[in-house]
Amino acid sequence: MATNLALRFKDVSFAYDNGVQTLDEASFAVRQGMKLALMGQNGAGKSTLFKLIQGTLTPTMGQVIIPDGQTIACAQQTVPRAQRARSVQEFLAAYCSGEAWECERKTAEVLEAVNLAAIDVTQPLSAFSGGQQARLLLASALIQEPDILLLDEPTNNLDAAGIGHLMTFLMMYDKTVLVISHDADFLNMFTDGVLYLDVHTHTVEQYVGDYYTVVEEIKKRIEKENMKNAQFAKKIAANKEKVNYFANKGGKMRLLAKKLREEIKEMEAAKVDVRKEDAAIRPFTIPAQPEILGDLITIKRLSVMCAGAPVAKDVDIALRKKQHLRLIGPNGIGKTTLLESLASGHAAGETIAPGVRLGYYRQDFSTLDFDATVFDTLIEVMQERDEERMRSVAAGFLIGGKLMPQKVGVLSEGQKGLVAFA
Repeated sequence: MATNLALRFKDVSFAYDNGVQTLDEASFAVRQGMKLALMGQNGAGKSTLFKLIQGTLTPTMGQVIIPDGQTIACAQQTVPRAQRARSVQEFLAAYCSGEAWECERKTAEVLEAVNLAAIDVTQPLSAFSGGQQARLLLASALIQEPDILLLDEPTNNLDAAGIGHLMTFLMMYDKTVLVISHDADFLNMFTDGVLYLDVHTHTVEQYVGDYYTVVEEIKKRIEKENMKNAQFAKKIAANKEKVNYFANKGGKMRLLAKKLREEIKEMEAAKVDVRKEDAAIRPFTIPAQPEILGDLITIKRLSVMCAGAPVAKDVDIALRKKQHLRLIGPNGIGKTTLLESLASGHAAGETIAPGVRLGYYRQDFSTLDFDATVFDTLIEVMQERDEERMRSVAAGFLIGGKLMPQKVGVLSEGQKGLVAFA
């Protein structure tokens, strides 16, 4: 075994107890110090692969080989619900080995690394914004000083400055990194390869090169293989016509027909198994309420942070149909707090027009009941319980019949996000 090996999957297959297959004889190797992106559509098994690396799941068949002494840590996508009441100090201490004084030093170092050196570590995690929580999740992995760092959608909830800081950190980081992300620019800046999880074949394809180069290579390969298959298909069809003609002629013609049949078999075997395109979310529109006219929501007063304290401010904001308002600002400024208060419909200074229905999506999925099934979650929020329409809308968001009886808690993070949005 190579001494610079960080990990290897050798013919690894994995299926959950409910029969859902995610990997089928997947094989790849990762050298120490490599930074790889994991690609694949929602539900392909990216988070499952992370759990197999961590050892929290065991392969159905095959081996996950990690040399002795290699330590692993994973920065999750969201803070677990059970830990949101813990202080930052308690949260990070749970991941730190060593004496209390040593953990205090390491805490200060990792908070500096994720650009949160100024925060009050006695505050609970729930007091921090989504972007700040994302940085604390990264800090919880870094404080373990792992040889292999696993990142699951690390840019979610981060503002531009946060993404830039993380990008710089990872470019300078000399350990092995595997990252799940849909942010192409972010991945292109520091990764040197891609592991692609094919949701159709449950296999893993490995590519070397920066992100955009790999994506272009995959595109060209698929185009080339499609062209090659089309040429084979055309020749096969022509040979079949000749076989039908020569087979009835007897003598040498029958021998020629036999030879053509063998050529057809060879060409069928030579056809390339082209990777199917990932399913995409169907185009959708958020339906408007035709009976409502004029201003849908008006905001006359709100609070802004000034020197660390909220200060009331008079404003004049109104939104009508098909208008969009972008809410921007650094992590921790109060964007989520403002949205939550507006979504309640009872915020001070807010007026919602009669009959207007509000929808609210949170990236931490706190609006979802993880113990409820996908079917119950979707049907219960409908104005009129129409199962046929619900299933049609869900299918447009890649939530098919197989997912309907599953509990929300067992879905991938991407699938939870689709359920919350649908």
